[in-house]
Amino acid sequence: MDACRSSIRIDGEARDESVLPHVWSRCVGAGRANEALRADWQRQFAEAVAAAGFRYVRFHGIFHDDMFVYRERYGGGFGEDATLASPVYTFSYVDKVFDFILECGARPFVELGFMPRDLATVTETLFWWGAHCSPPKDAARWVELVTRSIEHWIDRYGLDEVREWRFEVWNEPNLVPHFWTGTKTEYFELYEQTVRAIKTIDPALRVGGPATSVFVPDDRYKGETEDRSAMLATATAADVDALDWRPVWIEDFISWCAERELPIDFISTHTYPTDYAFGADGEAVQITRYADATFDDLTLLGELVKDSAYPDAEIHVTEWSTSPSGRDFIHDTLFAATYITRSYLKCATLADSISYWAFTDVFEEGGAGIGPFHGGFGLVNEAGIHKPAFHAFTMLGRLGDRLLLATPDGVVTRDSRTSAVSAVFFNYPEDMALRGLSSQGSYAATRALAEVGPSRRIRHAIGGLEPGTTFLVEIMDWEHGNAAEAWYRLGSPLNPSRAESEHLRRVGDSLLRFTLTVSGTGVLDLDVELAPWGVMSLRQSS
Repeated sequence: MDACRSSIRIDGEARDESVLPHVWSRCVGAGRANEALRADWQRQFAEAVAAAGFRYVRFHGIFHDDMFVYRERYGGGFGEDATLASPVYTFSYVDKVFDFILECGARPFVELGFMPRDLATVTETLFWWGAHCSPPKDAARWVELVTRSIEHWIDRYGLDEVREWRFEVWNEPNLVPHFWTGTKTEYFELYEQTVRAIKTIDPALRVGGPATSVFVPDDRYKGETEDRSAMLATATAADVDALDWRPVWIEDFISWCAERELPIDFISTHTYPTDYAFGADGEAVQITRYADATFDDLTLLGELVKDSAYPDAEIHVTEWSTSPSGRDFIHDTLFAATYITRSYLKCATLADSISYWAFTDVFEEGGAGIGPFHGGFGLVNEAGIHKPAFHAFTMLGRLGDRLLLATPDGVVTRDSRTSAVSAVFFNYPEDMALRGLSSQGSYAATRALAEVGPSRRIRHAIGGLEPGTTFLVEIMDWEHGNAAEAWYRLGSPLNPSRAESEHLRRVGDSLLRFTLTVSGTGVLDLDVELAPWGVMSLRQSS
């Protein structure tokens, strides 16, 4: 990265500046398109964009039956469900969703899927809402569906706008038979049909894949379909971190496309630092990798892309979280927020986006959540109560775009437009770096982590500032901004009363706040004892 000398001095030294990409805010995930028609989803998304600055949002099911884009039957009921002479394409529901996203100041990161029922070879393969995750009955009709859709979006929003979008072909096609009932080659063929169709409309439209799930250290995805027997060594490994973890299908996808001279504008994949391998008894074994697994995975992925036939392809991690389980109670906790903060700051330069999965618990892959805190992926729960992860993203969003200081505990930054200085520091216990965060099946099971690690002193002198300038310090820790813990202390009510919900809302936003003032010599003295798992934001307030 380009660096220049800053007038800001930190701990007595002038610091070189470098670019700090806000990789955490480039994109965020959500469940499925139809959920975006809900008023609560829309309120929470607008808030997330305003607080964290999310620029894109990605979700499943843009072509699912409940969006009514593709129909081969009239669908009137009462005997009127007649077959149509040719498919009909209607975009009223999708228009409502995309209009709202754009009005919020964000853009859709378009995942092209799943298959409409009338076009699917296999139906209802996934989720309670019956996603159809199969190759099409008729490839020409799939191409027409994609073509009609993109032409409609260009007509509605303009070519210049749609050129800023990304079009990702499918989601996790390596997970057979749930997210895809075909073979690896059949997915590659779907990509070929799709990218050729889109580039025929306009060569500048950006298309990518293969949208595969996780990294693995074994051969389960080497063949045309998943081989569970290849997981046995992983499930029984004494040291899973010593294994050779590699991306799924990426190298094969690149080679296949290069042989056919197919465009790849971006490589997309998912890099959850958790794996589920099957032992000899057929039972899934949860594997928790070390805290820097995402950093190492993305470093490897960057090298693979750089050395490939597509060295300029963007890298988009279109799903990332502490785990891929929507019932992992770690998601509700302070511990997840600290892990998120650490990971994003460490990986900021390694991808074009790392999309957190997901921004809200209005998320129905496994049905609605059971209780207000049920381990959902969201930064907020179904009622919009802020989890600690919400504040982590808000703190990251306040950082400047120029990096002045990077330490193992956080960063100090400057805004290139306003010159305002800001910082984020965290206390992720050192011994946790070796084992990461394991998924937990109850909130009570997560609480043992509160006893891990000592406090950490964050001490810096930031000079070159205007005397009298005021800075606001906000700290999130076990006793501040910890809504799930407050819920636990209420007895974990499954259906909180209105008064209880309001209490949880207040607790969720009750961070520790105080101000610091720059001295007459232009120095801000920062000296804070940060509790284990605490996350602290420093920002200029006047």
